[in-house]
Amino acid sequence: MVGVGDRQGWLRCLLAGAVFVVGMTGTTLPTPLYPLYQEEFGFSELTVTVVYAVYAFGVIGVLLLAGDASDTVGRRPTLLWGLGFAAASAVCFLCADDLGWLYAGRLLSGFSAGLFTGAATAYVMDLAPPGGESRATLVATAANMGGLGCGPLLAGLLAEYAPEPLLLPFAVHLVLTVLAAVVLLRLPETVRERRPLTAVRPQRPALPAQVRPVFVPAALASFVGFALFGVFTSVSPAFLARFLHVDNHAVTGLVVALAFFASTAGQLAVGKVGVARSLPLGCAVLFAGLALLAGALATDLLVLVVLSAVVGGAGQGLAFRAALSAVAGAAPVDRRAAVISTLFVVAYTGISVPVIGVGLLSDPLGLERAGLVFTGVMLALVASAGIYLLRRPVRGGADEGRARS
Repeated sequence: MVGVGDRQGWLRCLLAGAVFVVGMTGTTLPTPLYPLYQEEFGFSELTVTVVYAVYAFGVIGVLLLAGDASDTVGRRPTLLWGLGFAAASAVCFLCADDLGWLYAGRLLSGFSAGLFTGAATAYVMDLAPPGGESRATLVATAANMGGLGCGPLLAGLLAEYAPEPLLLPFAVHLVLTVLAAVVLLRLPETVRERRPLTAVRPQRPALPAQVRPVFVPAALASFVGFALFGVFTSVSPAFLARFLHVDNHAVTGLVVALAFFASTAGQLAVGKVGVARSLPLGCAVLFAGLALLAGALATDLLVLVVLSAVVGGAGQGLAFRAALSAVAGAAPVDRRAAVISTLFVVAYTGISVPVIGVGLLSDPLGLERAGLVFTGVMLALVASAGIYLLRRPVRGGADEGRARS
C-alpha cells in the first residue's frame, strides 16, 4: 500500500520531471523551422549545421566549467539558471531579424541543456521516495528524451496550423518556462550542504586506466548515436522539403520527434536486456538505423526516413544508457562524475563535428551525397565498436544489478 509520504514524493518527482520536459523542449524547438529561416535570411546548409552545432558547444562548455554546479549551489538554483537561459534563448528567437540572433539563441539553449542534463536528472531521483531509484531513473530518462522529442513536434504543429510560425512556438515556450519556474519554486531543495557559486570548479575530463577498455567502444557508440540525432535535428528538415517534397512542418517535426521517442523506448529496454547485452545490441540496431538512412538518401523514400528515425533512435537509446552504466560501473567512485562528464563531452562532440562536416560537404557534393558520406563513416565507427564489444564484452553496471534484483 502506498503511503501519503510516498504519494507526495512521487508527485514531486513527476513535477520535477515536467520541469525537465519544459527545459529540454526548448533545445529542439527550432528544428522544423530551419527551412523557414533559410528562406527568411538566405543562408546555406553549412550555416544551418553551424547554427545547430553552436548549441553543442554551449552544452560542452557548461559540462566542463560547471558540471558540478547543482551539487555545490543546489538543484533549484541551478535549474532556475537553466530556465533563465531557456527564456533568454526564446527571447533571442522572438527578436531574430538576422543570423546573429540565431547563434545567440542556440548558444543560450546549449547553456540551458548543459545545466539541465545532470541537475534535473539528479533532482528527479532525489525527490523520489526511498526505494524508488529505478523508477525515478525511468522518469528522468523519459523526461529528457521526451522533452527533446516534444520540441520539434510542438514547433511543427504550431508552424503548420497557427499564425506567425517563427514567433508563436517561442512565445509558447516562454510561457511554459515561466510556469515551470513557478512549479520549481514550490518544490523543496534536496542538497543539504550548499556552498556559494564561487565554489563551483571546472570539471577536467578524466579517464583512469581501468576505464579505458570499456570507455573506447562506449564512447564510439555514444558518438555515433548523438551524431545521428545531430543530422536528424539539423539537416533532415531541408532533405524532407527539398527531395521528398514534404512541406508540412508538422510532419517534419513528427519525423524528428520519433527518433527521440524511440530513444526513450530503447533506454527503457536496457533494464530488461541488461547492460552487457544492450551495448553491442545497441550498436547493431544503430547500424541498421544508419543503413536505413543511407537507403533513404539514395532512394528518396519517406518510409525509409521514418524507419531510420525509429530504428536509429532505439539503437541510440540502448547503446547510450548501456554505455553510461558500463562506464560508471568501471570508474572508481571518486572519479565517477569526471568520467561520466567525459563521456557526455564525447557524445556532444558527436552532435556537432560530424554535423558541420555534412554542412561543409553539402556545397561541393550536394546534401544527399554529403549525407551518404556521413552514414558511411558512422557505419564504420559503430561496426568497429560492435566488433570490439563482441570480442571483449563489458561487465554490467548499476542498471544490470537492478535488472537482476
